[in-house]
Amino acid sequence: MSRIGKKPVELPSGVTAVVTGQTIEVKGPKGVLSFKATDDVDLKVDGNIVTVLPRGSSKRAKQQWGMSRTCVSNCVTGVTTGFKKELEINGVGYRAQMQGNVLKLSLGLSHDVDFEVPQGVTVTAPKQTEVIVEGIDSQLVGQVAANIRAWRKPEPYKGKGIKYKDEYIFRKEGKKK
Repeated sequence: MSRIGKKPVELPSGVTAVVTGQTIEVKGPKGVLSFKATDDVDLKVDGNIVTVLPRGSSKRAKQQWGMSRTCVSNCVTGVTTGFKKELEINGVGYRAQMQGNVLKLSLGLSHDVDFEVPQGVTVTAPKQTEVIVEGIDSQLVGQVAANIRAWRKPEPYKGKGIKYKDEYIFRKEGKKK
């Protein structure tokens, strides 16, 4: 039995969910999100509670059960509060700034990096060394933050690069004479 899949997802006030076939559409104050479940699980809405149940006892049905419940929960969280990833930039001369819909990154490369912000995500740079990625889709917010971080991952000797705010960089000692 899936410990995660067994828990029902509660819909807060102001949030509605409609199931059509294998697709659930969640509407809330921040927008609308939908999730298409596989044929291995059933989605049911009873009042303000969404339950996910496996079809049969196959290994795949058990695998999809908990994952589908988490995706439905992420849809509910997204339309109520949204998701946020904070990035920190460390390094001499490393900086970020927003210009319209483009994030300009100076990361010690021979050129500045222009990162085009995709639809459905808002990126802000309140300080030159801070980038905040916000949106209602958990997967999209995480992917955009990972794409920004991939331009200059933090290195273990001086800690230079782009890292998540809560990320710990394991530091190494350099060469000794």
